[in-house]
Formats: sequence, C-alpha cells, structure tokens
Amino acid sequence: MLKTQPRLESSKLMSWLSPLIAIVLTMLVSSMMFLALDINPATAFKVFIIAPLSDSYNLGELMVKTTPLLLCATGLALCYKANIWNIGAEGQLLVGALVGSYFALQAGDDSGYSWLIVTLLAGTLAGLLWAAIPTLLHQLFHTNIILTTIMLNYVGLYLLLWGVHGPLVDPAGFGFPESAVFADSVLLPTLSEQGRASISIVIAILAAIGSGIILYRTLPGFQLRVFGSDQPAARYAGYSSKFIVWSVMLSAGALAGFAGVAEVTGPIGQLIPQVSPGYGYAAIIVAYLGRLNPFGIIFAAFFMGTLYMGSDLAQIELGMPTAITGLFQGILLFFLLACDFLIHYRIVLQPSKPKASTSRSSSEPKQGTA
Repeated sequence: MLKTQPRLESSKLMSWLSPLIAIVLTMLVSSMMFLALDINPATAFKVFIIAPLSDSYNLGELMVKTTPLLLCATGLALCYKANIWNIGAEGQLLVGALVGSYFALQAGDDSGYSWLIVTLLAGTLAGLLWAAIPTLLHQLFHTNIILTTIMLNYVGLYLLLWGVHGPLVDPAGFGFPESAVFADSVLLPTLSEQGRASISIVIAILAAIGSGIILYRTLPGFQLRVFGSDQPAARYAGYSSKFIVWSVMLSAGALAGFAGVAEVTGPIGQLIPQVSPGYGYAAIIVAYLGRLNPFGIIFAAFFMGTLYMGSDLAQIELGMPTAITGLFQGILLFFLLACDFLIHYRIVLQPSKPKASTSRSSSEPKQGTA
C-alpha cells in the first residue's frame, strides 16, 4: 500500500533544479508525441527552441511574446508569495487593453506624446481597479479569491468583445470586430525599425527587478513573505493582513493592466478580440517555473515566450496546430507540480495489516467441563 509522508526537511537544491527536471521530462514526453505524429523530434525542437533565436526579427517577436508574460507573472508571484491565489491576470490584462484603447482612440495625429502617458496610466489603473473587485469582496464577505478572479476573467473577456463589436468598432472597418488603428502619438516607441518589440520589454524587466528588490531587500517584502509562510505569526508580529492583501492584489492588477495596454499600443496598434492568447493563464506557469522569484521569472518568461514563438513557427514549417503551445504548457505544469510535491513529500510502501482471525484455530484445544 502506497502512502505519502511529509519530509522532515525539503531540499533547497532540488527546489531550484525542479524546473529544469520538469523541462527535461516535458521534452521527453513531447518527443514521443512528435514520433506519433511522424515528426522528427530533433527537427521539432529546432523549430520550437532554436528558430526563435535565429535572427533579429525572431528575437524581436520573442520579446513581444515575453513582455505580457513577464509583467503578469511578476504580479502573480507577489500574490502567491503572500499565499493569495489570484487567477485573474487574464481579465485584468483584457480590461487594461479595453480601457487603454478607449483613451488611445481619442488621440489624433496632432496629439502630443503626453496622451500616450495618459493612455498607459488609464490601462494600468483599469487593471488595478479590476483586481480591487475580488479583493474588496474577499475583505467584506470572505469570498474565495480563486473563484471571483476566474469569473471576472470571463466578464473582462466579454466586455472586450462588446467593445470591439460596439462602441469601439472601426466605422470604416466593414464590420470587422476591431477598432481603428491608433495614431502614432499613442504608440510605444519600438526598439528597432525592423521589428515590433517596443520599450515595454525594458519596462517589464525593470518591474521584475524592482519587485525582486522589494521582495528580498525591504521590510515590506519581508512582511509579505512572513505573511505567506505563517499568517498567525505575521498577525502576532503586528503585520497588517489587509495592507498586504491589498498591496499584492493591486500591484498584480496594475502590472497586468499595463501588459494589456502595452499590447494594444505596442505590437498590435489597435484593439482586436485576440489581444491575448492566454497570457494571463500562462503567467501562472511562468511564476512557478521561476520559483516565485522575480529574478528567476525573467528567464522563465523568455522560455515560455520561446514556446509561443516556436508554436507560430511550427504551424508554418511543420503544419502543427497552435494548440500545441497549450499542450506544452499543460505537460510542463504537470511535471512541475509533481516535482514540487516530491520535494515536500515522499512515497513509502506501507505493508498492509493482516486481518484478525475471527474463527478459533482448529489446533487449539477445546475447553471441557468438569
């Protein structure tokens, strides 16, 4: 009989090696899948991992994919470090894109770049306020943050669809569900003239570095980590649980909102229904792949961005569906959670107890009567 037992002490080395182990196991399982599809695994991994790094254009597209993942994952890591299970980065990103697009459409060609600042602030504030809704419900009525944030993801999605089909639709767009192309004054500057990568990737990296410094080098960061590890101890020490919960939730919402508005004012240049292919959900995997450490999340975000980029290339060169990215993400998350489980628990074989005999042994002498 198999039974799990908590380990007396978890290995710190294995906690950092587990993402690498999960990646290797994911590649092994993916290789079997490629063989079943009559695709050479070496060719497939070359397209998925090597091709996105092959030239300057692909590197630029890699940064485009990485930016929203990095921003959302950084905010989620702060929540998860505080043991607050925010699953709402996707909805916060979409609402940030929607509100930011509304302000961007008010700008004209003669508007100054100050309107870009207004647009970015509006999208960031929209994501922050969207995250404030489940936080307020949790504080007032003790609702489950997981459930409320997931439900608000769908509300945010349908608000965006309403926007691109209704008030924000391009009047000269022949009925297609998209807004007009934004004026140049509200578009983020690009890193090069050839690619679509904008300065938002620089802002995302700086945000991750700043979050890491706050988390590991400041008193509020220490309080956040203590609160996530042992809430009764944090309350006994006088740390404000309300302040910590509000801080991490609003920070995550603001970062996700900025990710959304940076998408529409950056590589996309307009509001479309496909603003996000699931960046907010993939950011959960990125956060755990980076061990909830903002510095590690930078590398994890680039890895996940490589998978997104490789998926697009695989669709073109290998004829594979883009859904393969979701399959990779699911396998990777499964192995990552399995590795983490085995770090904290061990599986032991416990012998089953023999059943007690209910009948008297035939060899036992019977008691007689005097």
